[in-house]
Amino acid sequence: MKLQEIIDYCCSKHKAYIDYPFGEIPICFKLSGKLFAQIYPNEDDYKITLKCEPMTADFYRQVYPGIVVRGYHCPPVQQPFWNTIYIDKIANDELLNMIDHAYDCVLNSFSKKKQQEIMDSN
Repeated sequence: MKLQEIIDYCCSKHKAYIDYPFGEIPICFKLSGKLFAQIYPNEDDYKITLKCEPMTADFYRQVYPGIVVRGYHCPPVQQPFWNTIYIDKIANDELLNMIDHAYDCVLNSFSKKKQQEIMDSN
């Protein structure tokens, strides 16, 4: 999947936006201040790190060994909640499902009231 396609897809999520809290790389995607995706667009190391529920994250790692790994940049306590995916080695539809899951994880981490505010806003 091409970089611009991933950027467009992440930005299509309701109220998602791009941020650069760590410099030009990674390209980060947030919802109401919380990260759900980080793209590393280097041609020789093209990957994305996505928020994930621990059981789902472990499932993806087992199904796609070596393609989906624990969030490589995360401290050990955060690794169960993040997966790094080597983009060129996974089907596009599966990657989109993982991005959807990452967005939903962050949305669901907010209180019901905050979730409603996010979804009701334009």
